[in-house]
Amino acid sequence: MASAIVIGGNGRMGRLVREALLARGFELAGSYDVDNIAELDEVAPAADVAVDFSAPAALPHVLAYARRTGAAVVSGATGYAADQLAELRALGETNRVIWSSNYSLGVAALRRATALVAEALAGWDVEIVETHHNQKVDAPSGTAKALLAAVDPTGERPVVDGRSGIVGARVPGEIGMHALRGGTVAGTHEVHFFGTDEEVCLTHRAASRQIFVAGAVSAAERLLRRPVGFYDFDGLMFG
Repeated sequence: MASAIVIGGNGRMGRLVREALLARGFELAGSYDVDNIAELDEVAPAADVAVDFSAPAALPHVLAYARRTGAAVVSGATGYAADQLAELRALGETNRVIWSSNYSLGVAALRRATALVAEALAGWDVEIVETHHNQKVDAPSGTAKALLAAVDPTGERPVVDGRSGIVGARVPGEIGMHALRGGTVAGTHEVHFFGTDEEVCLTHRAASRQIFVAGAVSAAERLLRRPVGFYDFDGLMFG
């Protein structure tokens, strides 16, 4: 029986992840949040995998735990800065690691479809719209950023985060990013491609957080069967 710890275990996602791990046969070795996060550095028991749905501030403790125990890391924390993501990638030199802003299989398929459509419709105007519940703290969402990367892999195109005032005509090649917040929306992502007299819109709607939980636990199971390295969700699930 594989063992797991959950970081961010008192949050909405963390509680669901704990339940799902137990249901899938994992032994739960511990749950860590702001009140006991420092225990990861030295005293938390070793587990096969650490599932992290906390916040960027917890990353130093997650890294310390993984280095000390050799545990695999499944990270779904969002809002990381570029240097923090680089630290997670570097951990993949010694540990099994996966990070994804979204553990939905449908969203993984949406990213693939977005890349294909962006290539086929090069030159069309692109707008990305994401909608989440009113308690989400970061914007745009990590998934929206992943969709942006699918449209513009080189990161060379100008990005506009919403528009206000006399902004003038749309700049050729720019990509619009828009974040909506309200109610209890689990997550909706839309990628709009506008051509002359026609539009293509790719959409994913999450009905509940359970889709992300199921994907994260499936990723944990697969990660434990893989060699040391840093993985993305698409590659781990579809590769």
